[in-house]
Order: sequence, then C-alpha cells, then structure tokens
Amino acid sequence: MDCKITLKNDQLTLENSRIRRRYQWNGGSLIGLNIEDRFSGKIWDLDGETPDCTFPDLPVEATDGKLEISESPANSITPEHLRAKITLRLGNLEVKRIFRLYPDCPAIACDYYLRGSMEDEAEREEGDLSNIEDPRKLNRTDTDDAILERLCLPDLHYRLTAVQFFDITDRNNNLVHLQSILPYRHESRLPGNLLFIEPQLEEGGLFILKEAPCSSVQLSYPGFDFACRIGRIDLVGFGVSADDLVETEWTRAYGFVTGVTPPGELGRLDALRTYQEKIRRHLPERDEMVLMNTWGDRNQDSRIGEPFALAELEAGSRLGVSHLQLDDGWQAGRSSNSAFGGGSLVDIWDNPDYWTPHPERFPNGLAPVVNRGHELGIEVCIWFNPSKDDSYSHWRDDADRLIRLNREHGIRTFKIDGVQVPDKRAETNLRRMFDAVIEATSGDVVFNLDVTAGQRYGYHYFNEYGNIFLENRYTDWPNYYPHWSLRNLWMLSRFVPAQNLQIEFLNSWRNAEKYPDDDPLAPSRVPFDYIFAITMMAQPLAWFESTGLPEDAFAIAPLIRTYRDHQVRIHAGRIFPIGDEPCGTGWTGFQSISGKNGYILVFRELNEQSNANVRTFNSPGSRIECRSLCGHGKRFTATVDEQGRLPFALAAPFSFALYEYSTI
Repeated sequence: MDCKITLKNDQLTLENSRIRRRYQWNGGSLIGLNIEDRFSGKIWDLDGETPDCTFPDLPVEATDGKLEISESPANSITPEHLRAKITLRLGNLEVKRIFRLYPDCPAIACDYYLRGSMEDEAEREEGDLSNIEDPRKLNRTDTDDAILERLCLPDLHYRLTAVQFFDITDRNNNLVHLQSILPYRHESRLPGNLLFIEPQLEEGGLFILKEAPCSSVQLSYPGFDFACRIGRIDLVGFGVSADDLVETEWTRAYGFVTGVTPPGELGRLDALRTYQEKIRRHLPERDEMVLMNTWGDRNQDSRIGEPFALAELEAGSRLGVSHLQLDDGWQAGRSSNSAFGGGSLVDIWDNPDYWTPHPERFPNGLAPVVNRGHELGIEVCIWFNPSKDDSYSHWRDDADRLIRLNREHGIRTFKIDGVQVPDKRAETNLRRMFDAVIEATSGDVVFNLDVTAGQRYGYHYFNEYGNIFLENRYTDWPNYYPHWSLRNLWMLSRFVPAQNLQIEFLNSWRNAEKYPDDDPLAPSRVPFDYIFAITMMAQPLAWFESTGLPEDAFAIAPLIRTYRDHQVRIHAGRIFPIGDEPCGTGWTGFQSISGKNGYILVFRELNEQSNANVRTFNSPGSRIECRSLCGHGKRFTATVDEQGRLPFALAAPFSFALYEYSTI
C-alpha cells in the first residue's frame, strides 16, 4: 500500500500518493496544520488555533490521548486500507476517531464513536446573534454546536458550493439542490452532505463529504451542516444526543471525508468518485443486475404464489432479466400493505413463522421457484421488512432469518423496506443486523435499501451494504413519467455513483387512459426501448409483472441482451451526466469514463432537432471514435470542440444511442 501514518515531534501525518494531511497531535485533540495535494504540489495551510473537533461546554484540552495504527486487508466489501484509531477523553466524554486511508485516493475518511456523557447542544436562531461591528467579535464563532471537522483557511477569496440531497422520493421529485456562496465575515449556515471549496485565484480545491443521511432527516440535527465564514469552515451535527450515550458502549456518530480536487468540474467529481468507489467493492457477479419486481403493477400480494412466480420466471427469461424479486406476500405473515387487509408490520416476532414461506401460496416452499430460476439463469430475491418494534430490538432475530434464507435457498439479494430510524438506538440496531448478515455470508449479499419513505439512510450512509432502491413510481395514479426518472438519475449521478442506484422502467401500456389525451410526454407515447435505456447507466429495475406485458414489449429482449454484454464494463467506469438537464424536450445523456475510453449514452427527447452538439467530458481537440452498440445511432468519428462537445444525430424524437468510444 502507498499509505503511511506517522506521529513524530508532536505532529501526526496521514498520507498516501494523492494526499497528505498534517495535524498537531495536541494530546490527541488534533489541530489541523495543512493539507497537501500531492499530485499538484498545492499545500493548503490551515491557520487554526483550536482543535478541529470540539464539543460545547466540554474541556478543549484532551487527556488519555492514544494512537493505534492497523492494516485492514481487503475483503468482499472493502479494499485494503490503513487505519489510525485515536482515542481521547474530554471531561466525561470519550471520543474515538478512526481515520481510513485508501491507496491512490485523494481523500481521507474519519468515523466517529462516542462514549460517556455530554450536555445537549443549545439551538440558536440567527436573529439572536449580536452584531459584529466590534472587530474583536470577528474572531469568535457564532456556532455553539459540536464540530466534526474544521478547516481554518487563511485565504479570503474562494467559492463554496453546498449540495443538499433529498430522499423520501414518494414525496420528493427534486432530489438535488446546489447553493453557492462567497464566504463573509459573518457565518453562513448551509445544509447539505457535500461542500466543494474552490479558490478564486488558484486552481484545484477541496471537498468535505458528511457521511450521514440527508439533512432533513438526520438525527439531532442542528438545522444546518456547514457553518462558513471567511477563514473558517465548520462541519456540525454528529447525529447523537446526550441521551443516546452510554458509559460502557461506543455509539457510532456521523463521519466525514475531506479530500483534494484537481481543477475543473471533472476533477472535482472524479476526486469524490474515487473515494466513493472505496466504500463498497463492486463485484459484478454479486452486484450487477437487471432485477424484476412485480409490485409496480399494483396487484400487491393478490397474485403472488408458486404458479405466478414460475410464470414470471418464464416470461422474465424471455425478456432477459437476471433477477426476480418476490415482494411482500411471499411470507406467511400478512403485512399492512396486503391487498387482503387486516395485516400488520407491528409485533412481527410475536409470530415466529412470519418470515417463513406462505404455506398456501408456496406449499412446496421456495425451492421450486429458486431451482427453476437457476435453470433459467435468474436469481431469485425477496422483500424483507425488519421489525421496528422497540427501535429494532429484534435485530438479531431479523438477521438470523435472513441468514437462514441465504443458507437454505441461496438468496442473497434482499429489498429492505419499511424502515424508520427515529433515534440512534434504531440506527445502531439496524447496523448490527446488516453487519451480522454480512459477516455470516462473508459479504456475499446485496441489500436494496429503499429510500422512498420514512427517516432512512439517504445517499451517503450505509453505502457499504448494497444499492439504493430509489423510487416508487406508478402509472395507476399517475406519478410516472420517463423523463422524471431520467432527470433524477441525471441529477444524482454527478455526486452519487449511478451503478449504485436502482432505476425503474414500467409497463408503459398500462393505464394509458389515466394520462391526458394531449400529453405528449405520457409513458404510453414513449417507446419501450427508450424507457429501458433510461436505466442502463444504473441498475435497471423492471417494475412490473412480465406476464402482464403485451407481446410487443418482448421486442426489447435483444436490447437487454446487448446491454448485459456491456453492463460490467459500463459500470466499471466513472459515470457522470452530460448534455442538458432532462426536461422532456432536450438532448441529454451520460458518459462512463475509463481513461481515454468508455461509453456514451445519449437521448434525444421530444424535440425537432435531429442533430445536437452535446457537452461531454472529452478533452477539446481530441479525436473520438464512437461505435454504436444499440439504439438508433450510427458509428462516427469527430473532433471535440472547444466546449467539449461532440456532434450526435438521432433521426426521431424519443430515440437514444449507446456508444462505445475510444480516443484515437
């Protein structure tokens, strides 16, 4: 490994080939000295005099500071890396920080654990703050919140861009919000999991990623994530209250990642993505899927059973899916979402048979369905709703049942639904459940983490456990438009790996009469191959019953086969959005970058423009050969213009093309 951690002359240094960060040891209560971009040689001097982690009403001076350095070998979830564990005491509070350094990664992560006792933070409104006409007050912070990370930057001129994310996608359809400011001498408070720091007079920059749920659902949330002013940036909100702490057990808090970025948009996004790829290794045989879940046709559990599942496997095989997920209804217990009514998701473990196969619907158990799936090359998966009673106190029972399903039937992909995380104990117990299953299966499982409702994980927390089930969209109501799903993927893919998101495509023939007759963007007016293509940079989710598709739908089977031939290589690249933000009437797409080669997926939405120059991440002046793999494009070679654009041609509205490109 190229990682190194040293403590010498009261100075702690964390470094690899891309980044070096120096702290004054200060008895374990670290004070930032500088951050170095080892690729460019740029050094960010930090002008702080106080520790970068502080708690209100607790001593600043630490006692019992200790450092332990350990190597973490690679496993099925994480690559090899180096860890620095720092423990210290601040009065009655013990703090443990675990820094993670990955080879060839321009960022360093830090996980927090707390033990002991502390006072709750007091909330302060901006209107309560005194004026700052007195220059003596300029050196004081307006923030009385516990601070996870502090960067005291002496520079005056830089731009800050905070990125706020929204889940609860049953209610939200605008999932990313950016806010840019120039810091002032008075503190600005910004919500968001991500902050980019760009100097105005130099190239390169920094980023801070808060590894926590979305801002609006974080625990013990102070109302913002970043407190910014000239000379200082604070990251706040540990997600832990005084009542969450116990004397004898470590409580995991939210963490952060700080990294250096090359100049330009691609440099910033690529630096962030390099770190994100370290959180969970992407193993194609485990993590790649074209998954079909029949819940999207809204029959709920009224049809589920062995004959239905076997028929779905046959039809799914014709279509070309790789996974079939049995949703709510496969189990003996009746949930509150049952079409038959009278069910519940409360007191689940009062019925020890709740999570066994339904004796009438699956009289032979799951074996016939699983075995037929193996014969057809389709992996059978299931839906699971952990018992939220008493903050998931039954986490061990839930874990044991998942482990049993894995061992008895080989099921390794589980959709985790119905989660509510109202307190730290619930979060801790859910993590215990996931960790227990990961350990028992040696990491050979995937959790589809549903973020459609409730207080859950968001896009930057629990990422080590699997992928993200992003949306419930239905033609029945109707709240499904293909360009909405395209836009949500496009917006998120700048900051979240697209291959970690499940994106749905629906049976667009259903419920056509529920959309206005004069709506040109209605799903039934969009070709089915185009609807599938929207999902290709993500993990495609067939959100329908394949036995309910018209015969015309199976015409996309060759497209799905071609896609699956390239799926691993597409997802091995770094995927970012290109073109215009999708709106239903523009030119847009994605680019998967692997060095000088990769893939480009371009869409012509509903417009009269048969040719368009689409902004890409290719270098101006480079010569690019694009070989059409599927869709409606033709092979071409072109030179990238000064704005990074390539010329694309698609003859008809609602058409697309997937290209494999190379730089020649």
